[in-house]
Amino acid sequence: MAAIATEVENRQRTLDINEGLQKRVEKMARWLTNEHGKQWMLLCGGCGNGKTTFIKAFRSLLNLLHVRNLYDNTIYGMRFMTAKDVVALYRTNFKAWRDLASCTMLAIDDLGCEPTEIMDFGNVSNPIIDLLSIRYEEQLFTIISTNLKAPDIRTKYGDRIADRLNEMVERIYFDNDSYRTDEYK
Repeated sequence: MAAIATEVENRQRTLDINEGLQKRVEKMARWLTNEHGKQWMLLCGGCGNGKTTFIKAFRSLLNLLHVRNLYDNTIYGMRFMTAKDVVALYRTNFKAWRDLASCTMLAIDDLGCEPTEIMDFGNVSNPIIDLLSIRYEEQLFTIISTNLKAPDIRTKYGDRIADRLNEMVERIYFDNDSYRTDEYK
């Protein structure tokens, strides 16, 4: 909760600690400490209700704690990229995209805002679908935020990715209103 408060304060806002937020934090904590076989977390809900802030708070906390990977004696760290930036990286630096796809911990923000297909010299590529497939095969820790509902994910990414998400993700729903103002309704 302190990490979330810090992220909110960095945006010159005040954290509203309510029952919904407490339940989300508890669910995240249970997911991180349980042996449930789900390596992925999907934060889903409308715009402006705290999903990105939640991810950034977790990343900041992870960095602060300096959790050591006992396998290779490195410190865990989580990469954070928007889905649009993942697609841009695929276009401009395939090796860096490939490294990203296989990094130990990754957060993908705003899944669904990126183009599903890109054309490169007449070849069609699906950078996000390919990245999710690699992470699925390697069973890598992944956190995803999206405004898409489950049927929209299936429509955009296909049955194979939707089925893999069903297997891999623990879901946290952000059903609260936007924390942003409503002047543009």
